[in-house]
Amino acid sequence: MIKATLLTILILISTGCINKHGISAKVYSDCKEYYDLQGFYHKECGEDDVVTYKEMGEFFKKEQPKNEKNVW
Repeated sequence: MIKATLLTILILISTGCINKHGISAKVYSDCKEYYDLQGFYHKECGEDDVVTYKEMGEFFKKEQPKNEKNVW
């Protein structure tokens, strides 16, 4: 299992570019920037990301085992 995980990570890193959002297919993310009718600025990025840092953190986060037995 560890070998498969390391191999997958190695493949993702070698085929993609690491930027501030995660691993993507491009060096620079294409961001969609616009102002709405009320004048608020919006910036949408990360649509071309293969894996984001948030997804990596959730994948490697281990769940705490629940204690089924009563201690007392």
